[in-house]
Amino acid sequence: MSNRPSLTVVIVAKNEERNIADCIASVSFADEILVLDSGSKDLTVQLAKNAGARVVETDWPGYGPQVARGFSLSTSEWVLSLDADERISPQLRDEILVAIASARHDGWRLPRISEFCGQFIQHSGWCPDYTLRLGRRVKSGFTDHFLHAHMTVDGSIGHLRQKIIHYSYPNMHDVLEKLDRYSTGHARDMQTSGKKGNVYKAVLHGVFSFLRTYVVRLGFLDGQHGLMLAIYNAEYTYYKYIKLMFLEKPAARPVIRK
Repeated sequence: MSNRPSLTVVIVAKNEERNIADCIASVSFADEILVLDSGSKDLTVQLAKNAGARVVETDWPGYGPQVARGFSLSTSEWVLSLDADERISPQLRDEILVAIASARHDGWRLPRISEFCGQFIQHSGWCPDYTLRLGRRVKSGFTDHFLHAHMTVDGSIGHLRQKIIHYSYPNMHDVLEKLDRYSTGHARDMQTSGKKGNVYKAVLHGVFSFLRTYVVRLGFLDGQHGLMLAIYNAEYTYYKYIKLMFLEKPAARPVIRK
């Protein structure tokens, strides 16, 4: 029997029947796989149970609070946060096991490579995309942002080399759906932090986002997909500021004058 430190993988999910089984299979080396499902209407829960995960059916308090809830329910010394559309490669699996056995750090940032409409993006600010995902449970937490929450570790943090594989935007349907959903969530977080929105900020920040993605972060080297991603980032930025504006002052119902 291995005497290595124990590991729980925490996965938050809703309507992820397309992804959940493959995600769980990629982390089958973990001592515990904990799926927090927030009201799936498809086969996510059954598929997760069939794949050997422990499933907790719960509400949706926001991404950060949900992952933090998973950390509190886990039973291992170490926790790894993973989204349903992400996979751990065999090479990253081996690196994770070495990292938690070494006790060199209390947390680890993992690089990530992400798909956009059938192509893995190598530039555009998406690669390498280091994200803190692995930590000692007693020293790990998550911020309470509704959308762009992130893991926190009270201690030293190292960096791994092998990448999380992220099937983030497999097709245009997902691009448009996430454009709407993510811009809404980000607008809520911006409102909570006291930021203000108007149409001028929306346009200026949108243009800057395009230039940063396509020029500064070398998105043009990703070919037509880099251009598509730069346009997506511009639209996303534009809409989050517009939605923030309407959160502050809901649009008035027009009056029809006779």
